[in-house]
Amino acid sequence: MTFTSSVPTVAPGRVSLYEPGFAADPHAAYERMRGTYGPLVPVELSPGIPATLVIGYLQARRILNDPMYFPPDPRIWEQQVPASCPVRPMMEWRPNALRNGGTEHARYRAANTASINAVDQHRLRAQVEKVAEESIGDFLTAGSADLLTQYAWPIAFRILSALLGCPDGIGARIADGMARIFNTTDAHEGNQILGQALADLVALRRRDPADDITSRLLAHPAELTDEEMSHQLVTLYGAGIEPLTNLIANTQLKILTDEEFSAGLHAGRSTVRDALDTVLYTDPPMANYCITYPPFPADIDGFLLPAHQPVVISMAACNNDPELTRGPAGISGNRAHLAWSIGPHTCPARSHAYLIAETAVTCLLDALPEMDLAVPAAELRWRPGPFHRALESLPVRFATAR
Repeated sequence: MTFTSSVPTVAPGRVSLYEPGFAADPHAAYERMRGTYGPLVPVELSPGIPATLVIGYLQARRILNDPMYFPPDPRIWEQQVPASCPVRPMMEWRPNALRNGGTEHARYRAANTASINAVDQHRLRAQVEKVAEESIGDFLTAGSADLLTQYAWPIAFRILSALLGCPDGIGARIADGMARIFNTTDAHEGNQILGQALADLVALRRRDPADDITSRLLAHPAELTDEEMSHQLVTLYGAGIEPLTNLIANTQLKILTDEEFSAGLHAGRSTVRDALDTVLYTDPPMANYCITYPPFPADIDGFLLPAHQPVVISMAACNNDPELTRGPAGISGNRAHLAWSIGPHTCPARSHAYLIAETAVTCLLDALPEMDLAVPAAELRWRPGPFHRALESLPVRFATAR
């Protein structure tokens, strides 16, 4: 990789990532991008917000493993972006591990990793099983349910609140703020709601520490300030509620719509973990993210990436790069996908997310092995937005117990 100003910039004409048409069929859009632009694509994340979308697997790995030339710090970029910009809350600088490099990243990540690793996974599994059983009980006699709002979301919300020691009232405000930010609708207001709710949670756990991640962060030798604490929790909630909800829902959708895969699962030829990894390859809940901001014009394979302009990794497109999936083995049993990122910013809670999602899907299959979509799959709607792969609903029907 070289850094130069003499390489021609990418072709004019940016691809919109915020239109409903993109959300409806992103894989067709990625295929068109690949044929027109190659592995790096000029896009708009929202009107007037240019970025480069990386859809080549090898190029993504080079960028994610090179924090010196591709740092995650957006402070120069955001000087030109109004606070009202709908994607800014997902991208702006915060004093946390996600948006810093070097010694500050190491300090924040050490505190987060230590606090997360102290979670008892046996206890966590039991908590998920309890919440799953209660959620299923709420709709079991109805013969139908929306698995997104009645199952996946309650599990993600209640489990994350328990892990972080967050009361339901504060947790509901946090979830509302995060949903607005992910949807890039009312994102500025969502950021304000989120900020105040997290400040309230930090104040509560300073007064009354308990056995939870928030209290452990507060007690860590990094001596995080209240502001730093709030922004560590932004990352944990951002990686927790929305992506985890959508991982559970997207995996259940895969099982409901892929008859061959479903048959293999019920026959024991594949596992729920295989289903999760298949979804993390094909429809990861965070489809486009892992954003960096090169401080100098960067030449990647003949493409010039402008300085201080966002470089967004498309985990969904990179995972399905023909250069990666070519060959008889395909992706079966392969966990080399980028859904958890790689390099210094790899998700520190990967094993916990796997456990929660795997337990949630297993409990649902055990309770309702005979279940069908309540509408044709083509009628399911996907929420627009440049970052996530998220259903609006997942309606199902099933026989009630007699």
